[in-house]
Amino acid sequence: MKKIEHIGIAVKDLEVSNKLFASLFGETHYKMEEVASEGVKTSFFKSGPNKIELLQATNSESPIAKFIDKKGEGVHHIAFAVSDIKAEIKRLKNEGFVVLNETPKKGADNKLVAFLHPKTTNGVLIELCQEIEENILG
Repeated sequence: MKKIEHIGIAVKDLEVSNKLFASLFGETHYKMEEVASEGVKTSFFKSGPNKIELLQATNSESPIAKFIDKKGEGVHHIAFAVSDIKAEIKRLKNEGFVVLNETPKKGADNKLVAFLHPKTTNGVLIELCQEIEENILG
């Protein structure tokens, strides 16, 4: 793993949270995106070299809606940048981690993503992220 790519925060209302984080960071979000396959709208902020991803559910069956129903708003996941997501999934499976989606899928911010089950990572949902390059999906 190369670095922390971003920290994901589940929110009930993206518009309200965008205003709050804009006040906190002194600048507005740099990108908003919907990932329909995951039932989520996202908004990205930068704080120095770090990124924060706000996530709002777009339907009641979304993982974010279920998270908020169970735990309320707050830190949802920590994402790590990797150079080869398929190799990293294989390595982590061999180490005994449970991978929630063994085939990487397209996520927000031009990334391929896969998640590790929190039961195998001390209760923290871990996301692996690899920048999508044209030859990766081909």
